[in-house]
Amino acid sequence: MDKAAIPQKDTTRRPWKLCTVSQVEEAKIMARMLPILLSTIIMNTCLAQLQTFSIEQGQMMDLHLGSYLFPSASVPVIPLAFMSLLIPIYEFLFIPFMRRFTGHPSGITHLQRVGVGLVLSAISMAVAGLVEVKRRNAFNDHQEKISLFWLSFQFGIFGIADMFTLVGLMEFFYSEAPSGMRSLSTSFSYLSLSFGYFLNSVLVKVINLVTERVAPSRQGWLFGTDFNKNNLDLFYWFLAILSCINFGNYVYWAKWYKYKEEEEEEEEVVEVKKDESAAVDDGGQMPILQREEPVGAVEEKIRSS
Repeated sequence: MDKAAIPQKDTTRRPWKLCTVSQVEEAKIMARMLPILLSTIIMNTCLAQLQTFSIEQGQMMDLHLGSYLFPSASVPVIPLAFMSLLIPIYEFLFIPFMRRFTGHPSGITHLQRVGVGLVLSAISMAVAGLVEVKRRNAFNDHQEKISLFWLSFQFGIFGIADMFTLVGLMEFFYSEAPSGMRSLSTSFSYLSLSFGYFLNSVLVKVINLVTERVAPSRQGWLFGTDFNKNNLDLFYWFLAILSCINFGNYVYWAKWYKYKEEEEEEEEVVEVKKDESAAVDDGGQMPILQREEPVGAVEEKIRSS
């Protein structure tokens, strides 16, 4: 990418042919953050399941909360309620507690915060699979409907995951992006959200096509709208495994990434080493610097001479 800032003989000064050094450096920074962004798409794919299949699950469950009929479409309010309760706890208890051990101003780094959210999203999908098994067995074996609020486990865990990942991503992009692109970079987390929803549609179609050929019943895991006859639980567990693999990929890129402060420190160390090597004389030894003698010692030398 450095070649983009090197003028050639036949290069006319146009924005798409010759860039400034600052533009090249900004492009490098954005390219370096791209793997972190891509590693969060799977989590948003899991979010899409909670806002589609889980709501359909709720239609087949007991919607009563006492005498009140709770609509299944209102279940996504649960993660928002969890976030509104946990954000003050996180801000006033978790951060000061972790700061004692890590010494970091935010308790943990931005990338560590995103990683915690990715782990929790995988746990949320595993819990969703277990809840679906319980719901389906209760209906098929005993013709009973379990309470809608069994879904609050998967929604609540994902709400905590979203609190870590979404906030961590926005702070990460804002602090690491070039100063002229900070307002734009904070929208990258929503770009990941949109890609996650698109990937959700692709995954559902691919899973149905593959399982139609592999399953003995010749029926896809997500065939039809009757969840009592399909295998939604297997799809949730597939997403949990996929999320674990994605977390391994994220850990690799998080270790590879270097924060701005770390790069600046490395550059300072390199400059110091260059200054030291430039100060070495031709014999390969550092010049001996004479210490300043006290005034009294200098006067005694003058008198003796």
